[in-house]
Amino acid sequence: MKFVRAVMFCGLTLSCTGIDAQTAIGTSAPVITAASAHVPDISKDILDTGMSRMPTAASIGEWGYAPALYLMGDLEVYDRTHDPKYLAYAKNWMDSHLDAGGNVDMSIDSLDHIMPGNLAVALYQETGEQRYKLAAEKLAAHFTNYPRTRDGGFWHMMDDAHAHQLWLDGTYMALPFMLREASIAGGQEKAEKEAAVQLLIYGSHLRDPHGPLYFHAYDESGKQPWADPVTHRSPEKWGRSIGWYCMALVDVLDALPQSPRSPKLREQRKQLIAIVQQAASDLKSLQDPKTGLWFQLIEKPTLAGNFTETSSSSMFTYFLDVSVKRGYIDASYKPVVSHGYQGVLSKLVNGDDGRFHITDIGEGSDVGDQAYYLTRHRYPDDFHGLGAFLLMNEEVQFNRSAMHLAKPTR
Repeated sequence: MKFVRAVMFCGLTLSCTGIDAQTAIGTSAPVITAASAHVPDISKDILDTGMSRMPTAASIGEWGYAPALYLMGDLEVYDRTHDPKYLAYAKNWMDSHLDAGGNVDMSIDSLDHIMPGNLAVALYQETGEQRYKLAAEKLAAHFTNYPRTRDGGFWHMMDDAHAHQLWLDGTYMALPFMLREASIAGGQEKAEKEAAVQLLIYGSHLRDPHGPLYFHAYDESGKQPWADPVTHRSPEKWGRSIGWYCMALVDVLDALPQSPRSPKLREQRKQLIAIVQQAASDLKSLQDPKTGLWFQLIEKPTLAGNFTETSSSSMFTYFLDVSVKRGYIDASYKPVVSHGYQGVLSKLVNGDDGRFHITDIGEGSDVGDQAYYLTRHRYPDDFHGLGAFLLMNEEVQFNRSAMHLAKPTR
């Protein structure tokens, strides 16, 4: 695709990160090593499995962030392989939801509904079709009058039931797209400043000042039953919400110039890197030493009913791998990346169809208490896990960070 990549690294991440051998995938798959005569392209296999199960746009489903995450992974594989079937797969889904004027067949009332705009930008860059650019511009226009907290954070949803709420998830739903859209439509400096500020605002409300990482959500009004009466935070630290925030951090940093002209943005970039470093340290301490994975309720590994969750573990592995390569964190994290990657691979099974499938993916979640997160269903090949795996695998194996942007020349 017509992407300009921010940074180029050594050719194969397996050697860059010290991942010299991959563990067995499931119980029946062969052990894969870097020295093997044939190393399967796991991304292609996972994607081909998905395409066989969901061959049409209708089978992928309605406009939403979860299928969009999956198709972002699909376009990463297309970008590397140039196999036209992968481009057609994402294009057909987008075309089923857009008219000629770039209008989406769904009311945009949340950050979740803006996130698929990432595909519109990528497809415009590849095909030059104006309706994709129009779609991206119309989705980005929602930011102009989007409701905010008093200090400027985007509400996760616009409806009355979710008013005044910040969810960590929203950072990934909004900010990488905001920057990608600006790369094709202009307004890059404004988008950079907004994205940096949003990450800092979300972090200021959701960071645990007395422990590791972040709570899932914050209600400025304090009216939600889950909101702490003093801090207005939700009570639990849900793995995937933290994964969304971590991926947003490194993707936004990829878009920011390394030496911004604005003194304020230079300082904010330093603050974001400090946040990356603290998050990496927290994740290192909370990685399950046995499996290399992270838990659904990330800081409570011994809690009865807690489980290691695949999509968040893929996100954390992506985040740490990018952070090592960009120099935000040092080489001591390479074994953490390796262990995380191998842990995710252990969640792949070789099915009766002869293809790999991804297991133990938690379903989409609202904000809740401990029992709520522990009783969320786990599904094989859920979009959250498929998309997160593809982005992680393309990054770890092929050095293909998901943040494709036309970098400013300043």
